[in-house]
Amino acid sequence: MEKITVMLVDDHQMVRLGLSSYLNMQDDLSVVAEAVNGLDGVQKAKQHRPDVILMDLVMDEMDGIEASKAILLENPEAKILILTSFLDDEKIFPALEAGVKGYILKTSQAHEIAASVRKIAEGQDVISESVRAKIYEKKNAQPELHEDLTAREAEVLKEIAKGLSNQEIADELYISLKTVKTHVSNILSKLQVEDRTQAAIYAIKHKIA
Repeated sequence: MEKITVMLVDDHQMVRLGLSSYLNMQDDLSVVAEAVNGLDGVQKAKQHRPDVILMDLVMDEMDGIEASKAILLENPEAKILILTSFLDDEKIFPALEAGVKGYILKTSQAHEIAASVRKIAEGQDVISESVRAKIYEKKNAQPELHEDLTAREAEVLKEIAKGLSNQEIADELYISLKTVKTHVSNILSKLQVEDRTQAAIYAIKHKIA
């Protein structure tokens, strides 16, 4: 039986050693290369062309997301499975947007990692349940009210948060007092607040000002 070839990209030697030992014990899997960081991974992916690449995210030289992008740019058919300890939006979504085929956590059991490698090799996508929950949460999140503000309204809101009066805002932004009053009215309506004080509190709370 032809074995599924695997490359490990991780900056921790013990992680590579443990994964390599377990995966090589499987009848259908073979670790053909190991890389110590993303840059090393890009070079060895080109050299070995493994069926599946197990990619860590946080590494020196080049992180897993940038390495994945570089590998997929050179070989769009590459199958990359992220194996990481990180479960935050700043890691998950950029990785998935880069085009990786899976995202699982290092807390996974060894047999689960091996099973994920097989699924990726077969062309399936593999996403751990905790990551799926994050994706669902983001997809169903309600948009922030201030996202409806125009660029000028956002500027006026920042000035409101500074405590400026309508006339002071008009002077600051070189617009008419009437225009400022219109913007303020629109801001209160869009943010669903009753007065300027609440608008200022909203701006500070959401780090707009």
